[in-house]
Amino acid sequence: MDVQHIKRRDIILKRELGEGAFGKVFLAECYNLSPTKDKMLVAVKTLKDPTLAARKDFQREAELLTNLQHEHIVKFYGVCVDGDPLIMVFEYMKHGDLNKFLRSVLSDGVAWGGGPSDNARIQFTFCLKIGAHGPDALILVDGQPLQTNGELGMSQMLHIASQIAAGMIYLASQHFVHRDLATRNCLVGNGLLVKIGDFGMSRDIYSTDYYRVGGHTMLPIRWMPPESIMYRKFTTESDVWSFGVILWEIFTYGKQPWFQLANNEVIECITQGRVLERPRVCPKEIYDMMLGCWQREPQQRLNIKDIQKLLFTMMKAAPVYLDILG
Repeated sequence: MDVQHIKRRDIILKRELGEGAFGKVFLAECYNLSPTKDKMLVAVKTLKDPTLAARKDFQREAELLTNLQHEHIVKFYGVCVDGDPLIMVFEYMKHGDLNKFLRSVLSDGVAWGGGPSDNARIQFTFCLKIGAHGPDALILVDGQPLQTNGELGMSQMLHIASQIAAGMIYLASQHFVHRDLATRNCLVGNGLLVKIGDFGMSRDIYSTDYYRVGGHTMLPIRWMPPESIMYRKFTTESDVWSFGVILWEIFTYGKQPWFQLANNEVIECITQGRVLERPRVCPKEIYDMMLGCWQREPQQRLNIKDIQKLLFTMMKAAPVYLDILG
């Protein structure tokens, strides 16, 4: 596929969303992008002071992103290269990154019938209040609105995870290894729609999530399996390990993995075979899935398609009583 070129005059910057090493990300209005809409909101990633090498990387990334088309991968619209800065145009996801989304949620108490492992009928009424997404969040129970300020339950957590798994299945089918899967690199849109994306900003905004090696390389070691830490080996199986950590993040509402340890201690823990503990409100079946992602031998890890099937089974078992629109 050819990369779509967007005219600079069709992009109107609205406000800054963040800044990374490469440049800034802005919310913008883009004209003549859709045949059905006069203008639409987009996120634009700018490349400041591009060297020749950076321009080549920009071109390569644009070609790669053009070929990645899936409902759970952030949509890439094209580039603007007539003048500086160079710009990449992406769809705008209203609720920002999944890590911030989870952290903005306040715990509202826990209660379930039976033990957490009673998955036949998980009475999991642990709820999360969505502080930053309140007034426009409408909750439905059996199609009827529920007046509770916007809450997330077990089914929503599983729904978030299954969407990320769907995006990962697609990436694996394209023989694409992400290398940096984490909630900070997933974005949340209307109706709890979640997509995998990476605006390259994480290394700055979430700098404590990365470990600097050799002066320049920043590695997300808290999300990496032993073979990636020790030998810099990245595969679909190393992405599966990261997915296990994403599950852990979801069930801890965005806590940093190994938050109590310094980077060098994390490296020691992971390479020695220790794994993250089961989150306090995580059913045993879901922790077992995490452990399946964290097998030391890559070939023994769960397959991402099997993970998605397990998630769907659990979603059917969990009471589907909340649906967020907004």
